[in-house]
Amino acid sequence: MAVRTKDHTTEAIPTMPYDPDNPQQPGSELRLLPWETWGGRPCYLAASGDGNGYLSRRADRMEEQQMHNAAVAYTDAETTLRNAAAGPLLLRLMLKRTTTALGNTLRIADSRLGRLPAPSQPEGQDEEKDVERH
Repeated sequence: MAVRTKDHTTEAIPTMPYDPDNPQQPGSELRLLPWETWGGRPCYLAASGDGNGYLSRRADRMEEQQMHNAAVAYTDAETTLRNAAAGPLLLRLMLKRTTTALGNTLRIADSRLGRLPAPSQPEGQDEEKDVERH
């Protein structure tokens, strides 16, 4: 995949498969978007400027809707679980809806983790200094 830059040259954008077991690291140059391609592959955005362009705003709105849907799915699942008359079909439907909402929520968390600033020091260095002082 390539993108045209301001000086009208093209440069490659690295492709990263989405793997929930290996979340994005803080300071990532690419934003994981809350949708996939038609083929089920993750979509990433290399934001330019202040990161408030059209696709960024659209992704923010979609994440907001997904979080709302997750809250509704959670509430409905609690209600269904309290219903002793809920049959296997209803339980299966609620489980499907809740797992979809959880998957979206985890993807949003992963995307937001990648947008955090990168730490200034590698993890564990501060802890090692504190141990040496005592």
